Amino acid sequence: MSRRIQPLSALLFVADLLIVLLALFIATELRTILPFGSGGALDDAEVYVPPGVYVAAMACWALGLTSSGAYSPHRSLRWFNEAWRVTWGTILATILMGGLVYMTYRQLSRLQFVYFFIVTLALLLAYRAAFRVYYRLVGRARPGGSRILIVGAGDLGERVSKAILDHSRWGYVLVGFLDDDPEKAGRKVHDIPVLGPLSVLRSAVSELHVDEVWAALPMRAHERLNEVIIALEKAPVRIKVVPDYYSMALIRAEPEVLGGIPVIGLREPVIEGVPRLIKRGFDLLVGGILFLAALPAMAVIALLIRLDTPGPVLLRQKRVGENGKLFGMQKFRTMFAQSLPEPAAPSSSADGQIVHKRKDDPRVTRLGRLLRRYSLDELPQLLNVLRGDMSLVGPRPEMPWLVDQYQSWQRQRFAVPQGLTGWWQINGRSDKPMHLHTEDDLYYVYNYSIWLDLWILIRTPFSVISGQGAF
Repeated sequence: MSRRIQPLSALLFVADLLIVLLALFIATELRTILPFGSGGALDDAEVYVPPGVYVAAMACWALGLTSSGAYSPHRSLRWFNEAWRVTWGTILATILMGGLVYMTYRQLSRLQFVYFFIVTLALLLAYRAAFRVYYRLVGRARPGGSRILIVGAGDLGERVSKAILDHSRWGYVLVGFLDDDPEKAGRKVHDIPVLGPLSVLRSAVSELHVDEVWAALPMRAHERLNEVIIALEKAPVRIKVVPDYYSMALIRAEPEVLGGIPVIGLREPVIEGVPRLIKRGFDLLVGGILFLAALPAMAVIALLIRLDTPGPVLLRQKRVGENGKLFGMQKFRTMFAQSLPEPAAPSSSADGQIVHKRKDDPRVTRLGRLLRRYSLDELPQLLNVLRGDMSLVGPRPEMPWLVDQYQSWQRQRFAVPQGLTGWWQINGRSDKPMHLHTEDDLYYVYNYSIWLDLWILIRTPFSVISGQGAF
């Protein structure tokens, strides 16, 4: 991110530390007022907090909030992301301070410490929420910030402008576009005008007091980049280039330098390193516990399937996993044995959407409908989780014939391990057509965290019990 975002980050950092001091003072006062705890309210002498504890509190919260990403624009763009990172940072800081106080100043009341945590979190979330409301009221008319001019008003330029406007509270001000397409002249993109062709670049930079020029040109027009650089050679502006990798349907591009040579990885995994190790360890631990707990139920279901209709108990279907790798996914059989082969091609609804599940499918057995209603047919997939073919949480593994119908952008869902449950599954399941289903999966891909996994797992039982979209 640009160095122009640093003033806002610094402002939030200072405000957070001041709020920590205020919260500790309020917590101390509450302990002398509220009649809770052993002996009721305490007097001032019993809850006295020396200056060193205030300093320790600021240090702990500085470390906690910084490590949680509370000051990173790309991690705190949405209110949910910012609220969670502030909450997690506060939890980390509380744990750190608890250990520090235990080792140095044990006179701090435990109830006073609880008050401190609650008040600090409430104030941090409240003032940041108020800041977001204020910014919405002030809007893009807020003065100051780094003034940006985008060269290129096509699909890539539109994506870039959307990102800049979303991040504008961090110090970005979009002043306009330049594009050689005469049909775009005078038009607006996200209410930002297209000012003219590239030939007016130098004068536009001077008249609009531009600080940064972002080149968002399609690959076929990258030869124009030299013209941009030459035109701005003597201008006091920063120049940034946005590679046109969106057309490649890639979820992530990672830059690195090897021996002085810039290299961009175009197919890097979204989850790697420590986060991947944590996710895999979580799958093995929780998946193993769930598998052992489900064994009795699975044995009963297997017996009922055997008694209900002739045919195998388990099915092994080819599914598309992470990075497009095929694997065999296991399920309890829910259809009559003579209907087991997968369809060669998908069917379509009246509005042209692809349909691969029907509520009135005659191939499904009576027991099968019950198993599907509560997702019990998917219990054997815990073995796929333990083997590493799947994860507990992730986009739903699709059948190859359905993936063949995907548009390029939909294939981005395979950038993470496919899961037993996921964002789509808890938000409508089969009620949603394929294209909306994929957009839900991409939400998960772009917003992945272990905490989002936990939230999805917590919500999954409620979604299963409700049976919404299950057939």
